[in-house]
Amino acid sequence: MSLKPQALLVMNSGTFADQFDSARLERLAGLVDLGGQQWTDSLDAPELAGCLEEVEILLTSWGVPRLTAERLERMPKLRAVFHCAGTVRSFVSDELWERGILVTNGADANAIPVAEFTFASIVLAGKKAHVLANDARTFRTDWSYTTARGELGNIGRTVGVIGFSRIGRRVVQLVRQLQDVTCLVSDPHADPFEVAAAGGTLVTLEQLLPVSDVVTIHAPALPETRHMISTRELRAMKDHATLINTARGSLVDTKALEAECATGRIVALLDVTEPEPLPADSALYNLPNVIITPHIAGSLGTETRRMSDAALDDLERYLAGKDLLAQVVHEDLGLSA
Repeated sequence: MSLKPQALLVMNSGTFADQFDSARLERLAGLVDLGGQQWTDSLDAPELAGCLEEVEILLTSWGVPRLTAERLERMPKLRAVFHCAGTVRSFVSDELWERGILVTNGADANAIPVAEFTFASIVLAGKKAHVLANDARTFRTDWSYTTARGELGNIGRTVGVIGFSRIGRRVVQLVRQLQDVTCLVSDPHADPFEVAAAGGTLVTLEQLLPVSDVVTIHAPALPETRHMISTRELRAMKDHATLINTARGSLVDTKALEAECATGRIVALLDVTEPEPLPADSALYNLPNVIITPHIAGSLGTETRRMSDAALDDLERYLAGKDLLAQVVHEDLGLSA
């Protein structure tokens, strides 16, 4: 009989294939007993009953069903859930917290590619690279159109970061690589000393918008942040400024963005939208000053294994009785994505 705790991987099949290659499965097998049921995308199948009764640890990712009271009843020995992805909002429940089940996530690991994508977008925004690439399809005889999008370059720019989250903090740190950059941060919950230590200056949103050459959003999607960027905020942005959204589509009022971008006054780089994807007839698709990518900033493909590694690291710490690095506390969910 194995002395290792019994564990189960719960996620959709594509995610399982991406995140748990042979090396990671071997590492996992050295820590826990995977039993006869190594992976599942459902916790409701009758044939799982015997397995679920013995499961102490779940490793979850995209596709995990909500851990309702009924499903938790089938797992009376469950003690910990190591989530190999970002937010846990889609599957945690009040019953899970009431049972005192430990939860971790891969949000810190997922923040890395989003911050990298955002920083690359900021640099390209300084040169108006995306928009000028679109213009090149229309103006084919000469390059005189390059002067129509405002001053180009990345020296002496002001970058506005909305949300001093895991990702926002990383973006502030990355932006310091640019010469003579001013980085402003708007976040009502941020500590000004922590912002300053990262390389930014804490200001209000009203102070940030009119002076920033690039505004990048990294706030959580909460009821109070829905459409935090709408008509008033967009009109407050300076001419030729760029708005980047790699956070959540609900943070930006799509109708207001359509109206403002239709004037050609600002540029929008959107990796997330509301709804997602946008309707096929959305005006944003046809505007040369709007660039839309299909939600690719976060971990994809090989990058997702970084979150698996983070979960396995914390699993090792859990089994050794050490403090965890990525534990999710119920009370903190009100301020996070």
